[in-house]
Amino acid sequence: MNRRALGAISVAVALTLPWVAVVGATDLLPWVATTVGVGYEAPAALRTLSTLATVILTGLAVLGAAFLLAWAAETAEKDVPQAFAIAVLAVLAVAPEYAVDALYAWNAGVFAGTERGMEAGNLAVANMTGANRILIGLGWAGIALFTIYRSGASTDPAVERRDGFLSDVVVLDREIGLEIVFLLLATLWAFLVPLNGGIDIFDMLFLVGLYVCYIAVILRGEVEPDMDHVGVPAYLQRFSKPARIATVLLLFAYSGVMIFTAVEPFAHGLESLGESVGIPSFFMIQWIAPLASEAPELIVVVYLVNKARSTAGFNALISSKLNQWTLLIGTLVVVHSLALGSYGVLAFDFKQSAEIWLTAAQSFFAISLLIRFEISVKEAVTLLTLFLSQVLLEFALIRELVTLPVSSTDLLLLYSGLYLVLGTALFVRRRRALGSLVRRTAGTVGDAMSTGDDQPHSADD
Repeated sequence: MNRRALGAISVAVALTLPWVAVVGATDLLPWVATTVGVGYEAPAALRTLSTLATVILTGLAVLGAAFLLAWAAETAEKDVPQAFAIAVLAVLAVAPEYAVDALYAWNAGVFAGTERGMEAGNLAVANMTGANRILIGLGWAGIALFTIYRSGASTDPAVERRDGFLSDVVVLDREIGLEIVFLLLATLWAFLVPLNGGIDIFDMLFLVGLYVCYIAVILRGEVEPDMDHVGVPAYLQRFSKPARIATVLLLFAYSGVMIFTAVEPFAHGLESLGESVGIPSFFMIQWIAPLASEAPELIVVVYLVNKARSTAGFNALISSKLNQWTLLIGTLVVVHSLALGSYGVLAFDFKQSAEIWLTAAQSFFAISLLIRFEISVKEAVTLLTLFLSQVLLEFALIRELVTLPVSSTDLLLLYSGLYLVLGTALFVRRRRALGSLVRRTAGTVGDAMSTGDDQPHSADD
């Protein structure tokens, strides 16, 4: 087993090494040479990598780093609550999305009051909403379908076969009720964001405060009993505690650096390839770049599902959605204000307001599917179909491939209304489950925040 585990780690690291060599030769070595006062010039072949070569090298680095990140998170479950390990994984996996959005928010501050500044603000919102809708429309729906229909699904305790058309379900861990309620609170707040003319300090205080509260609660949780891990995590968990913690931190740090440095050129490379075949740049920034930045997270989740750890995979996806829907939105106004040199609202146009409402409405509908801690094939197909149909219809309108009696902005509002109607109907039908979930979560939060109770009750108490 030791040999197989070391072999797997070696392969994952080897996937990242070509990109390490490029970054080292083109960025690190020139900086070192300048610091010590010697001459150095990177090889021309590395300085002038083609777009396709960049996409391949960075894509391999993201793949290798995603596996290292997943192994680190699984290993960490021996020493910290699983929810916290997954939250760390989620933040690191989507760190590139933060970097891309922060860049646009910064430019919106630097060029405030100009057309370029407004465009940057619009791009920050477009990139953020695209990433969030991909995470649910492709992530939640796709992973649910993959979980049920993959080879060996019959051995996964999370898969429950039921009679009826498309009625098989993925049963989720009830402990994830905490994340669902916090995500619902963030979603309800998101509907209000456009009403103040942009993302402002109140959005930051509420959304970032919500995430800080969430982290405080899960940190007070109990470390789960040892799980029957296999492969690399089982091997690493046999290390002594100091060595195990050092290894986990090293894997988190290395995979985080790889993802952070590789995903942006990966996304930009895909943008360039898309633009070369006539796809509009704004569409690329909203969809292709976020899809690239979400790749590490989706790879990690597929890995977990393939190990029959479907509940952990869904936990990771929901945790990612929560941190993007709180930290990502809340910190954009901070970055914008720093670039501006004073406090300022990150403004955007009405089209981006509609994008936020649609993203919030999709989240509202998706949460209504999960409040009974399961998602069926039928529900996953509905979620996927609604997402894909909206994206494809909007693309067709932008490219003038079809003629509809509505504009692209009207289309966003129509889909927002559809999501809201469906979500409201499900919440009404499942109101008892919602009430039970809210009460259970309130108890968990109360226990965690109580100074007189060091061990919070489980979500089922």
